Amino acid sequence: MNVVKIVLAALALMCLAPVINADEAADKAAIRGALGGTRIGAIEATPVPGLYEVVVGSQVVYVSSDGRYVLQGELIDFKKHENLTEARRSSIRRKLISSLDESKMIIFKPKKVKHVVTVFTDIDCGYCRKLHSQMDQYLAKGIEIRYLFFPRAGAHSASYDKAVSVWCADDRKQALTDSKNRRPVPKKTCDNPVDEDMALARQLGLRGTPYILFENGQSPAGYVSPEKMEQMLEQIELSSN
Repeated sequence: MNVVKIVLAALALMCLAPVINADEAADKAAIRGALGGTRIGAIEATPVPGLYEVVVGSQVVYVSSDGRYVLQGELIDFKKHENLTEARRSSIRRKLISSLDESKMIIFKPKKVKHVVTVFTDIDCGYCRKLHSQMDQYLAKGIEIRYLFFPRAGAHSASYDKAVSVWCADDRKQALTDSKNRRPVPKKTCDNPVDEDMALARQLGLRGTPYILFENGQSPAGYVSPEKMEQMLEQIELSSN
């Protein structure tokens, strides 16, 4: 008798599974319909019944199964003390970082590389200048700095023109250092990645600079000193082992 019950229960679950999948497919279709022409990267169910995670660019929002309600904020697993939203954002950023073309960056590399950090910089940003003024200290700690441009004033601003001139200089690293130290750099134009960098910055939702990205996709808030950055990177390395 028990065997019969077990078999009947198993058959019931087998019948129910396609319904669940169909319901999820219908929910995702409803969400896509509600968001109209929004370019959606992914829609995934969350641990919260009736709530879906929706990825737009590198941003994460939450939408009800009928597409009517949208939540912006952090989804926290209180029991596990885990920020599910930040974990997802880090995953998106990590994938993005791995796809970047280093030939379109200005890279300051130490003799022995322990860590690689990507930084969106604005030549006229005070904290960006502070970070760059400590370049030797980052390098001494084995931290490679890969620069992308994000002139916050926008396209064809003075900061934008400086970024283009730096990229088009014969010695980009020296030109960047000179420009950050308020020394004039000859104005030049050429094929450059500045617009591409800015588009990427918008995709990431950047508001300020320096914007720092670690290899695991984490992004600390604003400027980080060489000592603090080394501590953060070593802690990340320890936690991943």
